Amino acid sequence: MKDCTPLLDVRDISKSYEIRRGLFPRVVGRLKAVDGVSFELPPREVLGVAGESGSGKTTLGRLILRLVDPTAGQVLFHGHDVMRMSARELKLFRRRTQIVFQDPFGSLDPRMRIVDIVGEPLEIQGLVRGARGRRDRVVQLLETVALGSEFLDRRPHELSGGQRQRVGIARALSVGPELLIADEPVSALDVSIQAQIVNLLDDLKQQFGLAMLFISHDLAVMDHLSDRIAILYMGRIMEIGPKRDLLANVRHPYTRALLSAVPSSGPRRSKRIVLSGDVPNPTNPPSGCTFRTRCPYALADCAQQRPPLRQVGSRHFTACIRDDLPDFKVSVLAQQKAEFVK
Repeated sequence: MKDCTPLLDVRDISKSYEIRRGLFPRVVGRLKAVDGVSFELPPREVLGVAGESGSGKTTLGRLILRLVDPTAGQVLFHGHDVMRMSARELKLFRRRTQIVFQDPFGSLDPRMRIVDIVGEPLEIQGLVRGARGRRDRVVQLLETVALGSEFLDRRPHELSGGQRQRVGIARALSVGPELLIADEPVSALDVSIQAQIVNLLDDLKQQFGLAMLFISHDLAVMDHLSDRIAILYMGRIMEIGPKRDLLANVRHPYTRALLSAVPSSGPRRSKRIVLSGDVPNPTNPPSGCTFRTRCPYALADCAQQRPPLRQVGSRHFTACIRDDLPDFKVSVLAQQKAEFVK
């Protein structure tokens, strides 16, 4: 009988930070970075997480890996609660889940050689024996990410941004993970290098059967790599669904605004949606729908209660009460996606 347990099951996960002020600091408020996020991720699937800066994307990734402890909610990996794992279980979990950080230079120790950076996880997890075995395995990993043995004894400052990110990817792959969290892995790179890294991640997904949480603000990149897309706003999921369904039938006004902002080198079939106002203060979010203060389609009912995610298609959910929005055609993603095709 086929096991239907998802690889990753995130249940109503939340994270808030206390705000303290005064000579004798006391709690005067709470900042909600992630607010009741739930989703499942099957094996070998890539879920793209998009949203503006400050929407909670990076915090969500760190919560899943238990780099940050949640305020509420659960994260289940193969059905096991990550937050209740023993030290031994957590060590195995670290081996099966890895992260590629946004800053390819800040995530690498400048004092260490590449052979030590990539080889350190192998030693911690006890996957190789002896310096020769570790060195040979590191060479294999570097070749997997299109680098070679000539990089073994170099240090991070001797590499370009793209090469550093490849080293970060090789380090993440060294322990054979099932889940890879890529936290905006191309946003700090030159445009000419971004396509190479995205294509590399796509190849590795196929080669190693990886499941991936791909965090980005670039929907064109996400369209190329993801199977499903989740749209985050102020720590909440506004819309989530299969890539083809979501992009062909955009249901949430915030998703429409993000898609309309994708740069286009050709004619647009959809009008650019310019949102009014600034993102609300996360310590005092609006009542009801948090997006209503900037939404061009907001109604009085939007302020009454927080809209839950409701199903509008096969695995397609939206947190919007309106079903009467005008048609919205996505035309710019195909133009931008062509840049990432080999």
